[in-house]
Amino acid sequence: MIGVFFTPYTEATKTIQMDASIKEEPVLLKMFTGTIPGTLSIPKDAKGKVPVVIIIPGSGPTDRDGNSSKTGLNGNTYKMLANDLGKNGIAALRYDKRLVGQSVSSTKEKELRFTDYVDDAVSLVQMLNEDQRFSKVIVLGHSEGALVGMLSVRDQPVKGFISVAGAGRPAEKIVQEQVEKTQPKFLADQYKVIVDSLRKGKTTDYVDPQLYYIARPSIQPYLMSWFRWDPYVLMKRVKIPALILQGTTDQQVTVEDAEKLKKANSDAKLVIIPGMNHVLKEAPADKTQNMATYSNPALPLKPELVTAIVEFVNGLK
Repeated sequence: MIGVFFTPYTEATKTIQMDASIKEEPVLLKMFTGTIPGTLSIPKDAKGKVPVVIIIPGSGPTDRDGNSSKTGLNGNTYKMLANDLGKNGIAALRYDKRLVGQSVSSTKEKELRFTDYVDDAVSLVQMLNEDQRFSKVIVLGHSEGALVGMLSVRDQPVKGFISVAGAGRPAEKIVQEQVEKTQPKFLADQYKVIVDSLRKGKTTDYVDPQLYYIARPSIQPYLMSWFRWDPYVLMKRVKIPALILQGTTDQQVTVEDAEKLKKANSDAKLVIIPGMNHVLKEAPADKTQNMATYSNPALPLKPELVTAIVEFVNGLK
């Protein structure tokens, strides 16, 4: 989920059924550049207003349910989260971001910027805040979505912010580490040269095809706009109640990242969940077994994750 893959939408192969106590309705955010579709999950037996959590997805072509046929991701992470929240009396909005899923946008890949995701999230927050069915709006960002969330809560009618597997360092450093772990040295070195150029405001036209998934010319402007944000600095500016959640077997974001976010915002609550990986499931440290959970649509979320979120939301004034 750290990494950038923009591709046409195809339906993920397997999904789950929502609990019978939850009703779902479509949401469509209309903008000058197109539409952002989403799904709103609301407890059927709600007495009065209920809190609502907006789930901001991670990077790549991850749809509203947390799936991506392009990358083999089929964990239903966001749909499961909406389901578990609904069973606990909390509404949830999950959505397809620009250029992903069923979204419609006139924005071309080379025109996309990180702040476009922020603008979309802010518009959805405002829409939820105007909906009289909801008592309070909480922003939850997963992975790259945590960074989007930090920027989305500024000067907005939001009661709480939740970072789930959010990086504590600029994405530039994390992606570089991942490239070094997964690619031969000559490719890692080339990627570093590309990033050095981006830091100076210059794109690179020639890119080895093996690096196209993360550094093709058409997404370099996006990378430039993404890399400039430091989550440590942004977390310092979060003035509302905040919850930081991180698993110990996450292969992409570390416990140290979560601890860094906590250091940036001492008032935030930090919860480390043993045995939870990046898609928020129970997983061993072994990489092969860990990655196998990414394509297991039936494997439930770690219960401690849901418990921590529910307690945080219910504790907000």
